[in-house]
Amino acid sequence: MDCVFCKIAKKEIPAELAMETESLMAFKDIRPSAPVHYLVIPKEHIQSIAHLEGNHKELLAGLIYAAKDLAAKFDLKGYKLVFNVGREGGQVIDHLHLHLLGGWPQP
Repeated sequence: MDCVFCKIAKKEIPAELAMETESLMAFKDIRPSAPVHYLVIPKEHIQSIAHLEGNHKELLAGLIYAAKDLAAKFDLKGYKLVFNVGREGGQVIDHLHLHLLGGWPQP
């Protein structure tokens, strides 16, 4: 398998890690679309939200809670959490990932 996120999870490719647990990790996006842009991924290869199974409920909750914790770590008062699903949904890497986006200037 030639999945870049799997390689990051196995530490075969370096990434700017923000957090890591036994089952997931978060790292800075190399092509950010917000002042603060991190990706939260499961270490297990799951292609997308469309490929989740019943046994993944806890893992999915873990991704969301990890993003919430990162938002607090970076003192984000507001932020977006985004899952892209499939090419038609804007997914570029075929590995489930949650975008944490924030840090825009306050009006």
